[in-house]
Amino acid sequence: MYSEAMLLCNLLFGSIGLGYFIYGRKQGNKVVLYSGVALVLYPYLFSSVITVAIVGLLLMSVPRFLP
Repeated sequence: MYSEAMLLCNLLFGSIGLGYFIYGRKQGNKVVLYSGVALVLYPYLFSSVITVAIVGLLLMSVPRFLP
């Protein structure tokens, strides 16, 4: 069962991922689009709140460093 912190992380990174997805689709930017999809889907793979937070921050920074 999920804790409150895990649910909050899932909601936070899922919402940011949805924003990335919409922005990437409208701008035609594949890196942002795929980062958004990854942000929405990755919390299902991890069970630790710290891991979800670290991976989420890394996925959020991917469009900044890739063209």
